[in-house]
Amino acid sequence: MVGRTEPSLALVPPSQPTHSHVSLATSATSQGLHDTLAHGLRSVAVDVAEKHPLENRLKSWDATRETLQMTLERNMYGLHAPVRLQMERQLVSSAPTPLSLGLPGMGFTKPGGNVHLDVLMGRDEEITPEDVLIDRAQSSSTAVTGNFHQMMERRMNLV
Repeated sequence: MVGRTEPSLALVPPSQPTHSHVSLATSATSQGLHDTLAHGLRSVAVDVAEKHPLENRLKSWDATRETLQMTLERNMYGLHAPVRLQMERQLVSSAPTPLSLGLPGMGFTKPGGNVHLDVLMGRDEEITPEDVLIDRAQSSSTAVTGNFHQMMERRMNLV
């Protein structure tokens, strides 16, 4: 419920965006100029143009689902239920991954993954492309692959 002003019982997100915001700052460099080589040609008309209704629904699907879940919990159990769930999510997202679940790069978890947060968010039974297609370059840069002891030494800053 962080950032949301009113509860909603909507099952499906709206097909059209509720507001449109166009900014050239997303592709600007530190000097404030658009980097054409890195981001391609920039057109404000493309950003303002209407998109397919399904695209907006898919973009806001998770937020709508979370708002519905929080509203239902608030209506059934009172205000403390969504507040407690938000507090648990915040605590779990800031905590490091326990060693019993494996270190990133060992093949047990995806880099940057958090099993506890996935359970609290209801994503523990989903299999997404990020779960299957692990970027080996990213996982090898975050941890030494293969030897558990080397990974632990690196994690504890002993090397």
